[in-house]
Amino acid sequence: MALIKTYSSEHFSGVETLWSEAFPDDAPWNAAAPSLAEKVRFQPDLMLVALEGNRVVGSVMAGYEGHRGWISRIAVAKSHRKQGIGRELIAEAESRLAALGCIKVNLQVVESNAATVEFYERAGYRVEPRISMSKLLPK
Repeated sequence: MALIKTYSSEHFSGVETLWSEAFPDDAPWNAAAPSLAEKVRFQPDLMLVALEGNRVVGSVMAGYEGHRGWISRIAVAKSHRKQGIGRELIAEAESRLAALGCIKVNLQVVESNAATVEFYERAGYRVEPRISMSKLLPK
């Protein structure tokens, strides 16, 4: 089993490599450098990594705004999938969110990503009828 820890700067290159593998077509604003810099600034205890030795083999970013929790950016290295690492990351993120008083966790999945939907369903999540909306803010 992997060791789940709070992210620190020593894990940056491992997370960057992992995210490049897991999210190859991702938008530039989701890149590791800006995302991790902001996460370390705000709720750093909710950015987790799964380690095998010193190698980052998984990660999850969570957040809590006082009303609901969110799970995003979960990734497990292709070489380490189907070993329970994703479940461990989710469980630790949920535990940390619950400790903050969170009673409901939300997440978003690209509709065409059936394997990820199935993963979350196995972890107890259910599809809710919602419309996801977004807006890019000017820099």
